[in-house]
Amino acid sequence: MDREARRNAFLYCKFRDEQYALYDAYAKENGILMNTFLVANALFYAKEGMNQKNICQVTHQSKQTVSLIVKNLLREGYACLEEDPQDKRNKIVKFTKEGWEYFRRPVRHITQSEDRAMALFTKEEQERLVQLSRKFTENLKKLVRGEETGEE
Repeated sequence: MDREARRNAFLYCKFRDEQYALYDAYAKENGILMNTFLVANALFYAKEGMNQKNICQVTHQSKQTVSLIVKNLLREGYACLEEDPQDKRNKIVKFTKEGWEYFRRPVRHITQSEDRAMALFTKEEQERLVQLSRKFTENLKKLVRGEETGEE
């Protein structure tokens, strides 16, 4: 591994961390914990709701974290549970009217900001950014798990 690769890894991770801190600060400014904001974002765009397993997959959070967040959303009246028609053992988490109202502005604002930030790139730059970010994430996953990437 050369010096430039270490420098670029540092910069890439620094920018990623800066983005995460931006999301965290924005969530806090709106009175929402970051992990709750991630769940709210997933639920907001899942009009038919989601079961907790799907929320975990979409938000990359643990079952315990999602379970606690859902319990809080239920207690605060922002979410409700409905029976899953495909699997009666599972419950679908959905926003209540109050949940939609509470989360609509902050979720839409962050999504629109992301969309506009991406639109400032050319189509080619957008595709390249997504492609390279995906590849970096896959390489990192393999290396963290102790797997070889096959990349040089």
